[in-house]
Amino acid sequence: MGRHGNPHVASNVIHMTLALLFPGQGSQYVGMGHGLAACEPVAAEVLAEADETLGFSLSAMMRDGPSEELTETQNAQPALLAHSVAALRVLDARHSTWTSPAFAAGHSLGEFSAHVAAGTVTFVDALRAVRLRGQLMFKAGEARPGTMAAILGLNVREVREVCHKVRLGVCVPANFNSAGQIVISGDVSGVEEGITLAKEAGAKRAVQLNVSGAFHSPLMEPAAEELEVFLDDIEFSDPAFPVIANATADPVTRGEDARTLLVRQLVSPVRWTESIEVMASRGVDRFLELGSGKVLTALNRRNAKGLESSALGEPEDFNNLEV
Repeated sequence: MGRHGNPHVASNVIHMTLALLFPGQGSQYVGMGHGLAACEPVAAEVLAEADETLGFSLSAMMRDGPSEELTETQNAQPALLAHSVAALRVLDARHSTWTSPAFAAGHSLGEFSAHVAAGTVTFVDALRAVRLRGQLMFKAGEARPGTMAAILGLNVREVREVCHKVRLGVCVPANFNSAGQIVISGDVSGVEEGITLAKEAGAKRAVQLNVSGAFHSPLMEPAAEELEVFLDDIEFSDPAFPVIANATADPVTRGEDARTLLVRQLVSPVRWTESIEVMASRGVDRFLELGSGKVLTALNRRNAKGLESSALGEPEDFNNLEV
């Protein structure tokens, strides 16, 4: 019933339960955030704040590249965070109620973006944290070289069995992205053996990724330890809405838990498929991906069949947004 008992008013209201999603590494591209900043003053302010915080022109690197430099993890991570927060600010300016969703989640690095959206940490603190996170991950990769590989066409049990059979080094599941798309991580020798075993087990494809280390594996332990020290000096507030943690696929409602889990996810698999399932099971029927690319929106074709998903990163995305 609408106001004054008029049943016709309510029939025009679209009820949705919204979740905000934030992408991780691999979604960066030269030109990211530039169009948004050119059209939207609030987005330009975010990029200017990033430049001032980091002490160099991240925005110029995002706009002009070169691609090899932007892809370096210590640059890609703050760039992705900045683009996501710029998109968040534009969404807030246009549809302020949409930035108070039922849930938020971010893939790997994107978990920091989700916590900025929820007010758990400030943008400036998160920016400093992910810049350091990238540097620490790169350093850990130099100290103990590792790699990652995408396995397509095997289920969770089959990939776990593949990793269990590896004898030439560390090989663990690192990203459960969707049914049939799982990433493994570990020593170069371990992952190479994992690729061979995955193909023997019937994988459609098993492809080594161009990364600078074995992210989301035990090889990142030195990075996790140093990141923990840094995050201990940052103020964490209780999030304004639950953020689904990569490491547990559970909603986080306390700031101290967020701090702990952002460290733990460096050495833990990203439980992305479960994260989407948890939000859908609790009533979410629309997902908005904020920032660079459309990777998470594409994954939702398998992870959230029948539910609405769209990506907001460029001006035309906002102009075409169905409200």
